[in-house]
Amino acid sequence: MELPDREREERRHNDAEAALRAFFGIAEKWGLSTEEQIKLLGSPPRSTFFKWKKEGGAIPADTVERLSHVLAIHKCLRILFTDDGTGDGWVRRPNQAPFLNGLSAVDFMTTTGHVADVFRVRSYLDAQRGG
Repeated sequence: MELPDREREERRHNDAEAALRAFFGIAEKWGLSTEEQIKLLGSPPRSTFFKWKKEGGAIPADTVERLSHVLAIHKCLRILFTDDGTGDGWVRRPNQAPFLNGLSAVDFMTTTGHVADVFRVRSYLDAQRGG
């Protein structure tokens, strides 16, 4: 049975806000600076970023996609590394994956701020875990 449009939109909004809360928890575990967080979220205005951090709010589709990739990266790291600290630290360590060229995953994902760079790290980790 299909949900009415209003319910479907409300559910989508609630899911996006839950993903945003999860993102801020991951950002803390990864030791992301405010600037890194803003870039990973698609470079919203600082006032919007701090509003999201404090009380949530409307989240554009591009940001929802980015949140999905970051949450998937976090999940992959939990699967690949038995120690949470090692997995969380992986995003900060220089990496020899061919496309990273010695950069850390965080540096790679935030240099340009393009969603494709976040997706590339996600795809790499998915492949590493056999997904």
